[in-house]
Order: sequence, then C-alpha cells, then structure tokens
Amino acid sequence: MYNLKKTLLAVFILGLPFWLHAQTEKDSSRVLKEVILKGKPYQEVIPVQSLSGVVLDKLASHNVADALRYFAGTQIKDYGGVGGLKTVDVRNMGTHHVGVFYDGIQLGNAQNGVTDLGKYSLDDMESLTMYNGQKSEIFQSAKDFASASAIYLKTKRPVFVGDKKTNLLVRYKTMSINYHDPSFRWEQKLSEKVSMSVSSEYIKSNGQYKFRYKRKNLDGSTAYDTTATRWNSDIEALRFESGIYGKINNGSWDAKVYYYDSERGAPGAIVENKFRDGFRQFDKNFFGQVFLTKDVSEKYKFQLKGKFAYDYTHYIARDTTNVLGETVTEGVQSDDSYYQQETYFSAVNMYSILPTWDVSLSTDFQYNKLNATRRGIQTQFSFPTRYTALVSLATSYRYEGFKVLGNVLATRVIEEVKYNAKAPNKTEFTPALFLGYTPFKKYDFNLRAFAKRIFRMPTFNDLYYTMVGSSTLRPEYMNQYDVGFTYNFSVKESFLDKFSIQADGYYTYTKDKIVAAPTGNLFRWMMTNIGQVKGKGIETVVNLGTHIHKVNLDANLTYTYSQSQDFTKVSGLQMSSYGDQIPYTPWHSGSGILNAGYESWNFNYSFIYVGKRYNGNVNNIKVNEVQPWYTHDLAVQKSFIFKKYKLNAMVEVNNAFNQQYEVIYNYPMPGRTFKFIIGFEL
Repeated sequence: MYNLKKTLLAVFILGLPFWLHAQTEKDSSRVLKEVILKGKPYQEVIPVQSLSGVVLDKLASHNVADALRYFAGTQIKDYGGVGGLKTVDVRNMGTHHVGVFYDGIQLGNAQNGVTDLGKYSLDDMESLTMYNGQKSEIFQSAKDFASASAIYLKTKRPVFVGDKKTNLLVRYKTMSINYHDPSFRWEQKLSEKVSMSVSSEYIKSNGQYKFRYKRKNLDGSTAYDTTATRWNSDIEALRFESGIYGKINNGSWDAKVYYYDSERGAPGAIVENKFRDGFRQFDKNFFGQVFLTKDVSEKYKFQLKGKFAYDYTHYIARDTTNVLGETVTEGVQSDDSYYQQETYFSAVNMYSILPTWDVSLSTDFQYNKLNATRRGIQTQFSFPTRYTALVSLATSYRYEGFKVLGNVLATRVIEEVKYNAKAPNKTEFTPALFLGYTPFKKYDFNLRAFAKRIFRMPTFNDLYYTMVGSSTLRPEYMNQYDVGFTYNFSVKESFLDKFSIQADGYYTYTKDKIVAAPTGNLFRWMMTNIGQVKGKGIETVVNLGTHIHKVNLDANLTYTYSQSQDFTKVSGLQMSSYGDQIPYTPWHSGSGILNAGYESWNFNYSFIYVGKRYNGNVNNIKVNEVQPWYTHDLAVQKSFIFKKYKLNAMVEVNNAFNQQYEVIYNYPMPGRTFKFIIGFEL
C-alpha cells in the first residue's frame, strides 16, 4: 500500500503541469519601461568556487554531492550506492563546520549536525557556490557568519522570454543499475511582478551492482579476492517543492515549500566476508521558508527570513549472518524513530555611512526540539530543546583598490532536557577579518587574506546520546587563516576567450575537538574534548575557454595539497596517532571538467583523482592505507527543436574505465554505469 500511494502520487504530480498548461491562455504582448540598475562596485575578497549554467547542466552527476567533488579542497564522504549517506568536508575541518544553505537559509540537523547531500537533486539547481570563510558581503544573516566554510545551493527562478507565460520541462532518467527517475518542472507567470514554480522528482532503484572485493594479509598474501553484488542499497524517494516569487518597489520576496519522502537501504561495511546487512532508513523531511529584501533608501536596506522545518527519521538495524550464501535475520539491534522541529527567524539591517563604508546588524533566533521513540532501550531519552540567539555586527570599507570586511558574532545557547542530563548554557564571541587588494588598475589581479575564529556547538547526539553523550562538552573551536590571489588574464589578442587562475594557501587549527574516547570499559565510549588538529594546504583553480570556428571549448581544473595532523593528548600523554595524517585526508587530489559544444551537440568529460590516505583505524601504518582512486565520466548531449518545443537527449558513461574503488573503506562504489536522459521542454 505504501509503494502504491507513492506511485499514484508521482503519476498525479507528473500529469499536473499538462492539465494546468491546458488551462492557460496566451497573454498579449506588452511594452515594458526601461529599468536602470545601480550598484556599488563589487570586489570578491574571499576564496569562491562556483558551478552554474551550462557547466552544471552538462555535468555527469546525479546529485549535489556528486557535483561538489569538483571543488578544490572538498572531500565527499560517500558510503556507497544510490541510497548511501553523502556528506561534505571542506579543508578537512569536519562536516560539522560546513554550513549548507538552500536558497539563502541554512539546512539544519540538530540531532547529529550532518546534512545528507544525496537528497538534493541537480535538476532544479541554478548554481552551486562554495566560500571558504563566508561570502564577500555583510548584507546577510548572522547564520551566514557562523560557519568555517559555506556552500550555497541556489535553485532556478522562473525566467520568461517575450510574451511567454509558461515554461515546462519534463525529464526521464534511467541507468544500467535498474534506476528510474522521472521528474518535471513547471513555471507560470501570474502577473508582471509575481511568478511561481512547481517541481517534483520520483526515484526508484534496487541499487544492486557488481564489485570486486580484494584484501591482503600483512605479509602481502591474498586474504580475499572475489566478485560480489552490493545489496541493501535500494531507494524509493519522492521530492516535491514549490516556490512563489514576487517583486516590490526596490525589493523582492519569495516563499518556498519542500518535501522529501524516502525509504532506502543503508548499506553496511563489507567485513569478514559479510556482504549483506539489515539496515533500513525511512525519512520524511519538510520545510517552508520565506524571504524579503527591500532598499528603503539609498543608504538603508533590510532583509527578513523565516523557516519552519520538520524532520522524521526511522532507523532499523538487524543482525545478519551469511549461511551458505544466504542472509539469516538474527534479531533487531535497534528500531529508533526521531522527530526534529526547527523554527528560524532572521532580520538584517544595513546602513551606508559613506559611499565607501557600510555597517550591518544581523539578529537570528532558532528553536530546535528533538523527540524520539527508542524500542528496546531501557534508559529514558533526554528530549532536548535548544534556543539559539545569534547577533552579528559587521562592517565593510572600500578605498580605491583596497577592501576590508570585519565582523563579530555573538552566540547565546540555552538548552533544556527532560531526563538524565543537566543541559549546559553557552555564550561565545567569535571575530573575523577579511582583506582584499587590487594593486594594479591595469590588470585584473586581486590579493586576499583572512583570519576567522568560529566554533560549532556539540550536537544533541554528542551531548545526550545514551551511554555516549556528555553534557559537559565544550564547543569545538576552529581558527582558519588564508592568503591567496585571483588573476583574470587579458585575452584581447589571444586565441583564448577567457583564462583565470586562483590559488590559496591556508592554515587551520582545531581546539577541543569532539571525539569518541574509551572509558574504563571498552564497550562504553564517551564524547570528550581532547582532540587537537593542525592543517595546512594549497588550493588552485584554473578556468579557461576558447573556440575553434563553431566549436566552443571550456575547461575547469583544480588541484589540492592538504596536510592535516592529529596532535591529540590524553592526560598530557601523546596518543599513538600523534602527528599522523587524520583519517580520509589525501595529500593530493584534483579534478577536471572539459566541455565542447558545437551547434546543438555537447560533449562533456570529467575526471576526479583522490590520492593515498588512511582509513578510520587511527594510525598511519601500512595495513590502514586506502589506495588512490580516480574516475572518468563522459556525456554526450543533442538538442532537437520542433517549432516551440525542445527535446534534449543525453547519454552518460560514469566510471568509464570500470575502476573498483572505495571512498570510505569497506564501502565499495559502483563500477561502470550507463545513464540515459531525455527531456522535453516547452
């Protein structure tokens, strides 16, 4: 019945745009008045990377997590399969220090602090942008100042050409691993100042794929070498979102609702020749958010944001044992349901003291509550509630080629719990300073540097999870320093159409890192503040473009060198991993995207390389090495025009050379897969 309801709902929402289009009458042409836009010179003083437009549309990626792999300095932790968890780490500072913003408002998870980027499709994305530190502006919410790095997911806004009032895109994707993905996006112009969009996507796959499992003993002899099938990686998911967009005098507003419903297998690790497990996860995620911005005068403008979110997660874990190649269920280890609520408000005020000097005051309030149903657990759940207030005072100043940004963020956290723990209250102040300088007016060459101190609150799991959490945990502090440059070369007398390069060197220091440490009983662990991590690295990004007759060529290349060492001490004594590279941090990594377009044809080649690193078994010894991996992806697209209609067809080959690799040790990734996409655009 559950699957039938999902199928009927998917059919209904896929058919909805056609019915609505049939009701739409053609609008008469109108003459619009000339609009003159004025703005202050904008100078980027913070390292930024972005994928948007044609590059993002042609990329052979399935979701946001796949696309973020092409940013320098990012590491995606992928636990394998279509339905596996996918999280992002920037500059090895930890997933919890990355703020992910969806249309300007942060995606939250107070329970474990992790955002699963595999849930977010690229179908509706206009751009993906990543900032180290924060954005190069002060007209933003206090939340935007509160992360060590930030990723912005910006969805498409309706754009209508001429007298057109309706845009419609219907797309169908399928893959060689029994994957089916129909979707649509419908945009409607309601008036000259108001438009709306509705989009939906339905994904179903059994997630099964072949992989080679090979392990060696310490003496170099082969322990395992076999070909197996990845089980319990299936997924059935439905995404639905709708937005309405409006314009007002000297401002704009929008409102959005988002719903995601999924049932998926949570594939486990392949250990001791065990290829099946019984982990299942059910998710229901809903949020509604609003946004308003207005220029009240030439000197003063304000911005308002609001959001309500409700998240439900049901997780089932069962013991399984292989008997003659078959899986036998031995019993339920855990059967837990979690219910999260979040309410968020933000107000931003910015005033221009001088044409070159701005100040802003941002105030945010956030409410988080976590309930749970935990079968088989005798101890009472703490039922935590968190109230967070953030206030940011920021300023920016420009003088000729020089620009400075500075801010101080004040955070006040008040917590309440029902059982088992004494909730801590915390107040923290964290500053940041950013400098930018353009030394030569003749050349587009920019120097930059920044220093930022930030912290992350312990999650509800860190503080209150039974037999693990500790209510005495302190926040985890992060200091980040960066020096870099961007140079856009003049291409007036060159065969190149564009050529730019940016490079940054950085240093990070984490104090009071929250780690799981053993107590007197090896079966009982506790979260404590004992970790210290020091990191340094270099990131480079090169963009270039040219054309040969009617063939347009573009390239995006990245390279990262990274070193992050563990300097943890316990009771003044060095841990055995003291000075070692932290788990899953490669010294070398890079990516490349090459795109060629000729009339209605498009060819895309992408490459990712991740060098040698060590798994989560702490010490940097030979047995813990994880070998380098790389993938090659190819995509060919052709567009067909029929009067007012457009048909797009694409063929993709992912992991073209069928490399057997693991992003996370013992979580094998798919080999070569073929993907077919067909889209109809009105």
